[in-house]
Amino acid sequence: MTDTSQIKEHMEVIGADGVHVGTVDRVDGHRIKLTKKDSGMGSHEGHHHYISTGLVAGVEGDKVRLSANGDVAVAFEEEEDG
Repeated sequence: MTDTSQIKEHMEVIGADGVHVGTVDRVDGHRIKLTKKDSGMGSHEGHHHYISTGLVAGVEGDKVRLSANGDVAVAFEEEEDG
């Protein structure tokens, strides 16, 4: 289990494949809240998404690396209401 206290605001969240998934807004319980600017397009645009901290493989410098590839991690994103 990764120490989520190392995850800080503005860190880049990347998939295991190095693909950009989002930018940390803050850690909210067992989820990482991503900034709105990484919210996607269409009906996903303009609100926060969350990634489970269970997907975090590690923190490397200013990056949060996930255990899943970027496209898979995005599929696991949750909406604001959880």
